Amino acid sequence: MLAITGGTGFVGSRVLALAGEPWRALTRRPREGAEWVTGNLANTDALARLCEGASAVIHVAGVVNAADRAGFEAGNVQGTANVIAAAKAAGVGRFVHVSSLAAREPGLSLYGASKAGADALVQASGLDWVIVRPPAVYGPGDKEMLPIFKLAAAGWGLAPGGAAGRISIIHVDDLARALLALASGGPSGEILELDDGQGANGGYSHAEFASLAGAALGRNRVRTVAAAAGLIGAVADLGEFAARFSGKQPRLSKDRARYVVHPDWVARGGNARLAELWPGLWAPALLGRDGLADAVVGYRAKGWL
Repeated sequence: MLAITGGTGFVGSRVLALAGEPWRALTRRPREGAEWVTGNLANTDALARLCEGASAVIHVAGVVNAADRAGFEAGNVQGTANVIAAAKAAGVGRFVHVSSLAAREPGLSLYGASKAGADALVQASGLDWVIVRPPAVYGPGDKEMLPIFKLAAAGWGLAPGGAAGRISIIHVDDLARALLALASGGPSGEILELDDGQGANGGYSHAEFASLAGAALGRNRVRTVAAAAGLIGAVADLGEFAARFSGKQPRLSKDRARYVVHPDWVARGGNARLAELWPGLWAPALLGRDGLADAVVGYRAKGWL
């Protein structure tokens, strides 16, 4: 029995779809089918029910965007602490924690600091743990990366912070398969940065990524424009000003802008570590061009592109 948080989200829903064994998942609203536990990361009773009898916990849930430090701390740090406590009380044997590359640079943003804080709790938990820090996750149904694809469809790409920046990516299905594989065994007490394999070659420049997205959309040429950190920050300021009236968190907050413009979000070492010490456990199957094409098919099926 797998216990999964974040099962209704983009990554978690793919974990559930690909899981080949019984699972129990947390949900904020009652749902039919399988074993859904109604509650959230603050509901300790719900977390106890979630973890009861589970062989492994895959902790995906977290807060990506919040109004202030308290929001990030509540969702990412205290939420993780609650899941750890429930897992320990239930005698769970394996704990797979989904972090973020942003945790590698905790001084850049409140989000990164909160993910690093959650990682520290997992490391000190005494559980049989592994932490996965994925880079940008994409795939069919993802709304976070959709604006980038829409821009590429119009023949444009954006290099936030300047042309020197480099990134890694991973298809959601590859990430989901990795989490399921790690729930069954493999490394213990390690932090793994996993990607589509291009990280070993220095990742992608923003221009390379935009060109790949354009090719997946059938465009022969995509022009990439460098956007200075100051410009990205100004756009974030405007978004937060508008949010005061809408009551909704802007897609590009000032906190997110601070780490978006960082020049190095390349995943390092995780793929090679698994291939060397646990061969056959996991390897990415959807590399850049093929994975992006799959995302485009999914977007078009939904009428988003």
